[in-house]
Amino acid sequence: MATQAKRRRVAGLAGSEDPAPVASFLSWCRRVGLELSPKVAVSRQGTVAGYGMVARESVQPGELLFAVPRAALLSQHTCSISGLLERERGALQSQSGWVPLLLALLHELQAPASPWSPYFALWPELGRLEHPMFCPRVRSLELYRQLVALVMAYSFQEPLEEEDDEKEPNSPLMVPAADVLNHLANHNANLEYSPNCLRMVATQPIPKGHEIFNTYGQMANWQLIHMYGFTEPYPDNTDDTADIQMVTVREAALQGTKVEAERLLLYERWDFLCKLEMVGEEGAFVIGREEVLTEEELAMTLKVLCMPAEEFREFKDQDGWGDDKREEDSLTITNIPKLKASWRQLLRDSVLLTLQTYATDLKTEQDLLSSKEVYATLSWREQQALQVRYGQKMILHQLLELTN
Repeated sequence: MATQAKRRRVAGLAGSEDPAPVASFLSWCRRVGLELSPKVAVSRQGTVAGYGMVARESVQPGELLFAVPRAALLSQHTCSISGLLERERGALQSQSGWVPLLLALLHELQAPASPWSPYFALWPELGRLEHPMFCPRVRSLELYRQLVALVMAYSFQEPLEEEDDEKEPNSPLMVPAADVLNHLANHNANLEYSPNCLRMVATQPIPKGHEIFNTYGQMANWQLIHMYGFTEPYPDNTDDTADIQMVTVREAALQGTKVEAERLLLYERWDFLCKLEMVGEEGAFVIGREEVLTEEELAMTLKVLCMPAEEFREFKDQDGWGDDKREEDSLTITNIPKLKASWRQLLRDSVLLTLQTYATDLKTEQDLLSSKEVYATLSWREQQALQVRYGQKMILHQLLELTN
């Protein structure tokens, strides 16, 4: 993760930047050994929103943009109350794992001599907290909300090695400089982890004057708006997805039943899929622009709901015949037109039912987006919601074409 929801897409204005926070941050970088390439600059100007990083000169793939020594990272292990947090580790456990980092951050924000003070200068939305730690005047829901938002948006989590997959996830940490970068699905830089430092490396050519983007992960627009407060306009977000509720597929299959016996058999098939843990009442099949993210679950659901009754009886008696996946049953986006006709029809009916859950159709969204004057009259929230809906509908309409 990186930036906070503050980063609305408003370009920096020439001459509007206050150089003091950036100068203080860069001075701190030199003191702690954070190596920033001379080819890049931290700036508000030339970025999609807020602080960002811009190329001073053209950068080639593989070039180092900056390196952060591990001693400069802010975490529960590097803060000045690390000993206390370690002793109370059991009491601070949580599902997110953020509590120790929240306390470390709260302490360092308030400590007058905190070595990270110049780093915090790039966070004007928080400001400086002048009260002692845990002071009743400081403890408030609003402060907690700000800190949680900060950790959610700015923190990083080092991935586990492949052989360590059974271990608990690594604790989140703050990575100075890396959290300055804005997000783009088609990002041009990537963070690499090594024993001594974390390195941000260019993954694409970056022309002079262009912004440097990291990724917050493969996130659909609904996730970006939920976590960070912005969306990527269509077609920029190549990681966008649309959901088809699992119960919607069941409803579409029920539409094809004519007598009570067929409906009872349909529910028997559904219960069997539940037993196989392929479907659930609250679940959804997730469709991306280039792949089906729940390929196994959707393929099995279409297979079971569409197979002849006698074949289903045999299939159920043998608990699914084991792993007999065939090439013609593959549910990649490109293979959808090659699926059995009954599968395509059920998938198509499910998409049509899903589209009915939206208050407006695709043409209405296209008309809003094609008129700059009308789009400008929408509130910021309405614009973001429109981008979310439009991206989802485009994926669903792509499915309609593929199943036609």
